[in-house]
Amino acid sequence: MTNWSRFTHSGCANRADSAERERSAVATHRVRYGRSMNTQRVHLTALDGVHLEAEVHRSADNSHGTVVLAHGITVDMNEGGMFVRLAERLAVSGFDALRFSYRGHGNSGGMQAGTTIAGELLDLQAAVGYACQELPGPLSIVAASFGAVSTSLSLPWLQPEVERVVLWNPVLDLRRTFVEPELPWGEENFNREQQGYLRSHGFLIIDGEFRLGRVMFDEFSRYEPALDFVHDARPALVVHGDRDSYVSYDIARDTAAARSNCDFHTLVGSDHGFDSREREDEAIAVTVDWLLNGKLGSA
Repeated sequence: MTNWSRFTHSGCANRADSAERERSAVATHRVRYGRSMNTQRVHLTALDGVHLEAEVHRSADNSHGTVVLAHGITVDMNEGGMFVRLAERLAVSGFDALRFSYRGHGNSGGMQAGTTIAGELLDLQAAVGYACQELPGPLSIVAASFGAVSTSLSLPWLQPEVERVVLWNPVLDLRRTFVEPELPWGEENFNREQQGYLRSHGFLIIDGEFRLGRVMFDEFSRYEPALDFVHDARPALVVHGDRDSYVSYDIARDTAAARSNCDFHTLVGSDHGFDSREREDEAIAVTVDWLLNGKLGSA
């Protein structure tokens, strides 16, 4: 659930422009770096048999390990082009990077309305398993928005495979984001009328484009990703815009403060998804610098 600002609150008027920007970002990086420091399409299979599309960006030397990139809801492994740029930057910096699409997203198997948090936990497990078997070095995860849900909930069993975690504008309180929404985007997409449509049709439509089913909506009242994130002790970084109208900046800041061994970086003036190229570049630079040096510095 990232880069919402590209679609606007009035619907999806800018979707074509967003797609064009994504194609441009991908093309720019492939011109600059070639078909990337050796990119390779791979296919993952979750434990329940769902096939997932994925792409590996291999570094020339892999001197720093591997990073798995977990995207948000309604998008795919490109994360609006930002994960492509992040993966390229990681590869230049000595990391292998694995991007994948969760079930019901992109070209992965499964239906949108059948997507569940439990299923996404299996998808992340498949991605981490592949990285552990096929890609060398210590493993980290960068999760954007709703990708932070499966990442946080998986932390208890991701020890010791994953050494570090980065969350971008993370969803950490499902109830306050979706069930009893407190911010404009949630109020628009999960209001009483929308929830009534969900009861009568079995799904509701987010931003006019993504079908979210009743099973996932029910899960929003059952899972508490913030608890697993707070109880974890490995090094972590949270990056969040302080003008986020989709996912609460205050919840992310307070959760990070309650957790040991956690850095927090504010993107001043940014809405959800880092709403300008400059802010996207800042998030990428801060993330790569933190993964390289283990602390926040001047990115």
